Amino acid sequence: MALAEKKWGGGDCTWTGCVPSKSLLKAAKIAHDMRNAHRFGIDATEPQVDLKAVMARVKSVVEEVYRAESPEKLRASGIDVFLGPTRFLDDHNIETGGETLTGRRFLIATGARPAIPPISGIDDVDFLTYETLWDLEELPRRFIVIGGGPIGCEMARAFCRLGSNVTLLEAGPRILPQDEPEAGDLIPSRLMDDGVDLRLNVMVDRLWQNGDTIHVGMDGQELEGDALLVAVGRRPMLDDLELDKAGVVYSPSGIQVNSRMGTNRRHICAAGDCAGGYQFTHYAAWQGFMAVRNAYLPLNEKGVLDLVPWSTFTDPEVAHTGLTEAQARSKFGQGVLVCNWPLEKVDRALTDGDATGFVKLIHKATGPFWALPWPLPGPGR
Repeated sequence: MALAEKKWGGGDCTWTGCVPSKSLLKAAKIAHDMRNAHRFGIDATEPQVDLKAVMARVKSVVEEVYRAESPEKLRASGIDVFLGPTRFLDDHNIETGGETLTGRRFLIATGARPAIPPISGIDDVDFLTYETLWDLEELPRRFIVIGGGPIGCEMARAFCRLGSNVTLLEAGPRILPQDEPEAGDLIPSRLMDDGVDLRLNVMVDRLWQNGDTIHVGMDGQELEGDALLVAVGRRPMLDDLELDKAGVVYSPSGIQVNSRMGTNRRHICAAGDCAGGYQFTHYAAWQGFMAVRNAYLPLNEKGVLDLVPWSTFTDPEVAHTGLTEAQARSKFGQGVLVCNWPLEKVDRALTDGDATGFVKLIHKATGPFWALPWPLPGPGR
């Protein structure tokens, strides 16, 4: 078995996604708790944030996680690891790290990269993405975020709590549009309570830079910042693979796969972000496992799932699985039951001093939950 990797193992989650972002959010939470300690009878204080030290800790966590995924660790497990750019020569041969490899089966799992919007002037601006954000060493006084999805919301919250003046720009009418409207209504108020300047229905049409100051033009207005994070999504990383030489069908949205992760070439499969669909580490891992399983075992199982759990690490965190209420009513009409349970009725939330949030359960009226008392008794009582 051979693994061809362009840079390093671990992928986005280890280096630029889950691990560094959650490490940064932890530092931001500590700063937030220090400012609000008086709520618990403890003297509050304004934290002195050294972003260089914060990022050093973030990178140390990344390195610790990476040790379990390093080429040395994989080679010790009997896997041949080749580092360097990889491309197909034909449907059975690849060139990687200056060598040519021949294989009977291939799994493509190249992930995704930041999507860069076609904003006028963006190529002339020193903007950040979730890949380059971790190189910051000084806390920006004015931090602008374009994009109100999970990455934009999480980083807006983090930098605001660390001490930046943050402006979050979203082109749509609400942030987190893939989640329930109630969450999209709650999270903005919490972000603004932290101090984030949230602006909805804003279309950024121009960017330019004078010295260290970045200018954002939008709807006839101008905004100035010391750092700009572009967080408008991710796109599959396929550019350098030369998939045409292997005869693999793909599009800008990803490699075309069937429900069992197979491509149009029977001996080539694809999994994770490069295959389109939900872009989550746990889902990519599931798809990779199922792709390999289906390649070698006769009883194929689905790797493309309709229901995938996910969470966004705002405050409160937003977790989601299954159909939204709108999707359920569109599919089942009026035969849908909805229960909303506020966290203010949950003892554990009260002990933490933060009962903002809710649990929402959406269920078919004819399902097994119908036998339960309705509404459901409160958890924690």
